[in-house]
Amino acid sequence: MSAWKKTLTAAGITDPELRRDYSAQRRLVRRYRRSAYLACRVLLPPAVLPHVIAATAVMHHGDVLLDSGPKPGRAAAWAAWEERVRTALEAGTSDDPLVRTLLHTVSVFPRHREAVEAYLATAAAELEFDGFATEADYQAYVDAYSLPAFLPIAGLLGPDVDAGGRYRAGCRTLIDGSQRLDFVNDLAEDLREGHPGIPAETLKRFSVTVEDLEAGRAPAGLRSLVEQEVERARADLRSGREVLALMPAPHRPMVRALIEIELMTAAAVLARGTGVLRGSASPSTAGTLRLLLRARREAVRAQR
Repeated sequence: MSAWKKTLTAAGITDPELRRDYSAQRRLVRRYRRSAYLACRVLLPPAVLPHVIAATAVMHHGDVLLDSGPKPGRAAAWAAWEERVRTALEAGTSDDPLVRTLLHTVSVFPRHREAVEAYLATAAAELEFDGFATEADYQAYVDAYSLPAFLPIAGLLGPDVDAGGRYRAGCRTLIDGSQRLDFVNDLAEDLREGHPGIPAETLKRFSVTVEDLEAGRAPAGLRSLVEQEVERARADLRSGREVLALMPAPHRPMVRALIEIELMTAAAVLARGTGVLRGSASPSTAGTLRLLLRARREAVRAQR
């Protein structure tokens, strides 16, 4: 029996059709999010691994619908997908393999349904994203889109009961740091799409204009702006480590590794500086592999 088939069995997924459905999502995630898949595969315990992979596939499908093509078409595609998922959640059945994995994961982790429904209710905010005027606008976006899009996966790794909302608050801090880092690192791509994710008031504070950036010019204040935004992201990522103490021990190596990879990415962005106008930065492959090897040793100990 292959390692993946053993994983499905360990997760209690024994129905032949469901095993095919989860295997299909595994192939998709392995293809379009290879690094994330590798981290999940070597760090997560078998009981939760197929569910996290399937949830990742669901969220990726939503991202594609929200980000691909002309805006009216995106809105229609998202509305149809949202209706399909909501109908399936009510009926408990679906003819869509991806949705069938979602339904089964909800049956195993009932709290997952609330996270999915919250995401469905807020995800259309991404269709309205056209940049931010102020830091407050950015924070509203984190609340309206980034956090609800993060919780369907993060919730599977968290505690059964979120006493006092501490886990959600920690996730909010983490995703704030991750989203801010993404907006700095993806500046070149966002400029091509016409909506940088750095608030206009922040650009103005550093005497940086969108016109300069779009022309590929690096104003004198751009390096300082990058440094400020990355340091703010780093602070949130470090503070977000508090979620580790709130989750089951076998899940901690995976989440700790993801946070450390984000911090390594932040270091790479700082090193690139104004070079973010030419493209995003990423940690070295060797450094990432060393981190995953250390995390793997921790995961083996935690799962004994």
